[in-house]
Amino acid sequence: MNKPERIETDEVLYDVREHIATITLNAPERMNTISGPMLGQLSQSLIKADADPDVRCIILTGTGKAFCAGLDLRQATQGAGVGIGAGVSATDLDLRNTPPTVLHALNTPIICAVNGGAAGYGADTAIGCDIRIMAQSSKLALSFCKRGILPESGGTWLLPRLLGWEKAAKIIFTGRTLPAEECVELGLASEVVPDAELMPRARALAAEIAANAPLAVAAAKRMMRMGLNEPFNEHVHHVYLQLLPLMRTKDAREGMLAFVEKRTPKFEGQ
Repeated sequence: MNKPERIETDEVLYDVREHIATITLNAPERMNTISGPMLGQLSQSLIKADADPDVRCIILTGTGKAFCAGLDLRQATQGAGVGIGAGVSATDLDLRNTPPTVLHALNTPIICAVNGGAAGYGADTAIGCDIRIMAQSSKLALSFCKRGILPESGGTWLLPRLLGWEKAAKIIFTGRTLPAEECVELGLASEVVPDAELMPRARALAAEIAANAPLAVAAAKRMMRMGLNEPFNEHVHHVYLQLLPLMRTKDAREGMLAFVEKRTPKFEGQ
């Protein structure tokens, strides 16, 4: 049994137990809309979880009725907040430590437990996770074009790859809101569960992932990400470069021995 770790900040909760890090957006009074401080705290929490060898899976969720209702428009309408400022806009932006870029670079699997509405930035963030489990009452609202902007946090890159060009175009250009069941039908979510069962189901799936060899899972995710942008022959070469050191790990030996002995393997991440 792992010693639980719990860190609380103003707007993001961070909890680790049994090899699972749970990161929770925690501004329910404003439907978890993203403020500047929350952006930083979310990025720091994701980076911390990915760097922790004890963490084998991450769950991202929210408190209250919404997962994340987008950027904090109250700040934006006052000329403040994320992406708003007077004068000339910068043309050389450092986005390396912003949540969309950090999400994409994670080697640790991440499940989004969508507990309620995910709109705008919140929808992009949910789509940026590896797996989405949605509560019955939840929905994705890709309403950027209805607000005079575009999906700025990964949606234009992710949606065509997840759904194909035509389906992605229809959703983005119309700014549609997608109920949970339709998200599953389209392939944007893996399953819909009753609201009360969302976190137990997410934790059960995370535990199933965490029971596998963590170095192998991380390598598989890394290769999947690289494979999005490289030809097959080059990709196979890179896969073998990952496979060779994995074959020398204690976990690989344990996995093979457990198979021969017909027992459940116990992986150590070594």
